[in-house]
Amino acid sequence: MAASDQGKDYRAQLRAMMGGRLDPADFGHLDHLGIAYEAIASHDFFEALWLVSKGLRDVAQRAQVPDKFNATVTFAFMSLMAERMQRSPYESFGEFLSRNSDLTSPSVLAPWYSAAHLNTPLARAVPLMPRV
Repeated sequence: MAASDQGKDYRAQLRAMMGGRLDPADFGHLDHLGIAYEAIASHDFFEALWLVSKGLRDVAQRAQVPDKFNATVTFAFMSLMAERMQRSPYESFGEFLSRNSDLTSPSVLAPWYSAAHLNTPLARAVPLMPRV
């Protein structure tokens, strides 16, 4: 699998995040997806989930916005991505993203979660079950 797509090396970003060196100022949604892809591709799902969730919490802390971390959103995205990666092989994050472009939409979790459900202190603290 290619470590670099979309102009960024997400494998290197994952290592930087795990080492506490990821710059929060230049870390958008696509970076979240790229890091999640690399973690899932190279680790057991639960290890990948732990690495990404711990890293995201640390990045939010360093950016002085700890409330931005959302356990429910993180768990939902990681689960959705892992499921898709298990169902079909991908050569790279770029290929994965091109075949799963819905992941870049803010409404991708809408079939399972309302905005009100996601924007609660409880959803930020622990992964909530979907409300369908």
